[in-house]
Amino acid sequence: MSVLPKEKLNALIARHKVIQDELAEGPPQETFVRLSREYSSLDPVVSSIQEFLGLEEEIADLDEIMQDEGQDTEMLEMAKEEYPGLKKQFEVLEQKIRLDLLPKDEADERDAILEVRAGTGGDEAALFAGDLFRMYQRYAELQGWKISIMSASDAAMGGYKEIIASISGVNVFARMKFESGVHRVQRVPETETSGRIHTSAATVAVLPEAEEVDVKVENKDLRIDSYRASGPGGQSVNTTDSAIRITHLPTGLIVIQQDEKSQHKNREKAMKVMMSRLYDLERQKIDDERAADRKGQVGTGDRSARIRTYNFPQGRVTDHRIGLTLHKLDAILAGDGLAEMVDALLAKQQEQQLAAMEETT
Repeated sequence: MSVLPKEKLNALIARHKVIQDELAEGPPQETFVRLSREYSSLDPVVSSIQEFLGLEEEIADLDEIMQDEGQDTEMLEMAKEEYPGLKKQFEVLEQKIRLDLLPKDEADERDAILEVRAGTGGDEAALFAGDLFRMYQRYAELQGWKISIMSASDAAMGGYKEIIASISGVNVFARMKFESGVHRVQRVPETETSGRIHTSAATVAVLPEAEEVDVKVENKDLRIDSYRASGPGGQSVNTTDSAIRITHLPTGLIVIQQDEKSQHKNREKAMKVMMSRLYDLERQKIDDERAADRKGQVGTGDRSARIRTYNFPQGRVTDHRIGLTLHKLDAILAGDGLAEMVDALLAKQQEQQLAAMEETT
């Protein structure tokens, strides 16, 4: 009756029971934390599976009653009355479990590092980078997340050459990961007297925040330089050598942090960004090796790909990966309209993953 793989459902129920028994034995703290995390994610899924299997049995019993020619009339009528409701319940639950069984990105529940940089377009690109960052700031606040600026390089005419922030909360990376890529803006700059539309761009990178166990970095692989921080135009903003530049020698990755007056705090923030970039690099490498997984992903995953266009004259925003255009540019840039775009991207990803899963079954 169901297309769900019974072996997988039974394996999840069995795993749930094993974890339950292991937790009851009082394992060491580290094991307890790991098992508790797995149990928490598995518990609602197994609860749905058990309800689903119970419904399947009930529907099979009703089928048997309705096909029995010698069945009591009252029983037959009762079965016919109950059947449509149970069948509908069964189908809804089946779809929910199908989504629950989709491959999960282990980083989805993590906090994230957000990096926004001005691209082509000079001053206008920097202003647009500022618009994008404020959009994410408001969106984060509406989600109940905490956003903290780690470093910012202001542009002369406003906006940012580059701004990096950390975002913490529930399922941050799951909802922010689709923002990575090139964002293009089409609008008439305030300085443009002829009313000509200019096109400029900003790049966004969203990295899952790394934990200590994710990346092993040896001291010999790092070069850490300290120097005097400077502000716009080269003026000194600090009289001590508090600015930090960390270079990861094997990859050539460089992180600079100078926003704090304390060298220790700058080093701490720079390492946080460095670890997340290295973790992201490792994830990209694994993704490239699993080329088949691309079937379940929205877009190509290429950070240099143009993912979205914000057209001011027409008040529209188009996401090129899923071909979605929303005529609510102001609401999206205000943060509250971004949720609709993110929901559509999540739905498309689930659709692609389901199609990929069905191909292999």
